[in-house]
Amino acid sequence: METVALIFGSGTLMDFIGIPVDSPVRIPAEQFLTFRAYGAPPIIVALAAQGAFRGLMDTKTPLYAIGVGNLVNAILDAIFVFPLGLGVRGAALATVTSEYVIACILLWKLNSKVVIFSGKIIGGGMIRYLKSGGLLIGRTIAVLLTMTLSTSLAAREGPVPMAGHQLCLQVWLTISLLNDALALAGQALLATEYTKRNYKQARMVLYRVLQIGGVTGTALAIILFFGFGSFSSLFTDDPAVLGIAKSGVWFVAISQPINAVAFVVDGLYYGVSDFAYAAYSMFFAGAISSAFLLVAAPEFGLGGVWAGLILFMSLRAVAGLWRLGSKGGPWNSILSETDLRDKM
Repeated sequence: METVALIFGSGTLMDFIGIPVDSPVRIPAEQFLTFRAYGAPPIIVALAAQGAFRGLMDTKTPLYAIGVGNLVNAILDAIFVFPLGLGVRGAALATVTSEYVIACILLWKLNSKVVIFSGKIIGGGMIRYLKSGGLLIGRTIAVLLTMTLSTSLAAREGPVPMAGHQLCLQVWLTISLLNDALALAGQALLATEYTKRNYKQARMVLYRVLQIGGVTGTALAIILFFGFGSFSSLFTDDPAVLGIAKSGVWFVAISQPINAVAFVVDGLYYGVSDFAYAAYSMFFAGAISSAFLLVAAPEFGLGGVWAGLILFMSLRAVAGLWRLGSKGGPWNSILSETDLRDKM
């Protein structure tokens, strides 16, 4: 369904984002989106498989699979984009091919650990799965709508500001997602101790992951502040685009500690199955940030867009810390109860 929607709805999506028909980026954007649509099935399979491996406390296999896929992507990019003259279509085809490679590797390795296809369906488990899945789908939609709105508002500033914004955004997301590794590790470790009712160890995992996340975020902020010029020059040599991108260095750098806390807390939510709060807090953060973007971006341009994204991540981080501080839901057991092993 997603593939069909993207193939036939790419033009509508461009209209929604705000890229006019006569814009020089309109045709390349539609071409890229149309070809990338064929990568939707392997992405979904790969994400599900990665979740299964995390549940099995195996983070190496997804790392190797994604590493191989990225290598394939880089090699094919170097062949498709310039030598074969496919441009953005070549970039999309390279990415789609790498996604199928990743999905195949993960399924092949997962098949040796669990029964992937089974006729047995456990009613109660399926209901819980659908409920949790529905909450997380809603949460993901809230994130995508906020990010899409920010992209749409940046696109209305023109091709050069849009290119500079996307450069900033890619560096921001790439570096920020390094903290997602901490979130995944924290999720797996916390889930293990929580299910054993080893709350003392769960608290230790919680505190350590937050501490490491804060330190990592601060270190990344310093590195990006002083090295952003070098990072951005890897993407383009256009002086106008680089000028726009470098003006966003404060946005990229200052937000890193905030992003670290937000991503780490996301992983902790999943570790204790606190899906409802994860979803509803994201709805709240997305709604407030979207309203801010609609007001600030027309007035302050890209500065307003970047401020809106920082607000979005800040609200996510604050909501997570408030949840921990209030000891609501499953956190009451971890942060209030005495470890059962201490009672024995």
